[in-house]
Amino acid sequence: MAITRTDEEQLLARITTNPAIFGGKPIIRGRRLAVEHVLAMLAAGDSPETILQGYPWLEPDDIRACLIYARRLVGRERVEPLKLEAYEGAS
Repeated sequence: MAITRTDEEQLLARITTNPAIFGGKPIIRGRRLAVEHVLAMLAAGDSPETILQGYPWLEPDDIRACLIYARRLVGRERVEPLKLEAYEGAS
């Protein structure tokens, strides 16, 4: 099922910030769970089901929102290639 831009915007509304929580890092629905923590759990191999069990208030759409948030950040990222020059004496 394709997610439309409107669907993405609705999901991203779940990602909020609060300077009093984690220094203003993106969090889920104003709660003390940072987007980066959800992404770290997924990266460590935790399934969405396992994460949802560990945080009973969390909803599947919250996890989707974290993934969309990360994709959008990476989508804006630009990496300039470095020109490496060989130095003398290199083998």
